[in-house]
Amino acid sequence: MKAEIIAVGTELLLGQIVNTNAQFLAERCAGIGIDVYFQTVVGDNVERIRSALRIAAGRADVILCTGGLGPTLDDLTRDALGEHVGAELVIDEDGLRKIEAFFAERGIVMVESNRRQALTLAGADVLPNDTGMAVGTALQHDGKLYVLLPGPPRELKPMFERYAIPWLRANMNETLPLYSKSLKFAGIGESGLEHALIDLIEKQTDPTIAPYAKEGEVMIRLTSRASTEAEALAKMADVEAEIRRRVGDHLYAEEDVSLDAVVVRLLRERGATLAAAESCTGGLFADMVTSHSGSSEAFAGGVVCYSNAVKQSLLGVPASLLAGDGAPGAVSAETAAAMADGARARLATTFAVAFTGVAGPGPADGKPAGLVYLAVAQEGRPTEVRELKLSGSREIVKLRACRAGFYELWKRLK
Repeated sequence: MKAEIIAVGTELLLGQIVNTNAQFLAERCAGIGIDVYFQTVVGDNVERIRSALRIAAGRADVILCTGGLGPTLDDLTRDALGEHVGAELVIDEDGLRKIEAFFAERGIVMVESNRRQALTLAGADVLPNDTGMAVGTALQHDGKLYVLLPGPPRELKPMFERYAIPWLRANMNETLPLYSKSLKFAGIGESGLEHALIDLIEKQTDPTIAPYAKEGEVMIRLTSRASTEAEALAKMADVEAEIRRRVGDHLYAEEDVSLDAVVVRLLRERGATLAAAESCTGGLFADMVTSHSGSSEAFAGGVVCYSNAVKQSLLGVPASLLAGDGAPGAVSAETAAAMADGARARLATTFAVAFTGVAGPGPADGKPAGLVYLAVAQEGRPTEVRELKLSGSREIVKLRACRAGFYELWKRLK
């Protein structure tokens, strides 16, 4: 089935916010056999929204609308769809009760406009909003499937996953839905992974094999059409086994989850602790660790030691490594190792990771941009250092260095 995503909101046209909803929806649609052919952004104007709906209905089977379901007068998506399909707006009583309870529990007077968030279309199915107030709408009309979703991602994502996907599956014309499974890899690039699997990719039929790349991570999505998920997984089993045989050493997850999230989980499961010593990464590694709930169980803390003085005073890096004739200098394998050892000793952790290098954009102290030394100290094991030669902007070099740090930890933890 072909789909079009219509994102409603003048703020999107003005560039005030980024349309991350379209990326999320396109990815999820692909996983259930819906191909997104078009994406449209339209402002908060009922005539222009109606025009966008009319165009979408002429070229797509599924029309997903995001935004414009709030309480204000410029939230017009429901109104436009109602005019487009000839359906009146009606109140969803369950949604209204939830909205009224929200205000009552907080002792706030509910203004009349908040009732708009409980509006849906006559004859449509209501999509509950578990994380907000505006209900979603799912409607089949003239052979087309329309889904209205709220704009805030924290409301849209769970609504789409929990309610819209099952509704779409139940109303799709295809006799057999698509099911997908994600395999996540680290420590290998997209081209390297494709080279290892090229014959499987070229011969694919069902299941299909599709590679996707992010910074420092690569994903393979296996997809099969079947009557049930169990049947689809059975059809994928042989291909998955062959992929594991070839590149299983790099496989870190069987779901679309980040490497840093997996490392934090493994640390917690093993009762291990972690410290960080960061120079060129400026605290980015610690920020990535602490972005995950439960990280306090494993992460003791970190030191952002940008200057040599801090490297010496807080981590005990010998002055002889940092300055003087013949000294390795701050950007060196020796200094990285000393930083990691110092962080682990001072914070009394199982592991410590250290980064020192030149983030760029230009060289520093005679060292080229992108040169980073990554050290991992571990209780009962010699400290190891990797030399990284990274490319990209300052931000990308920092991110790639951190990804490499998580990969080294994952190899030890797995």
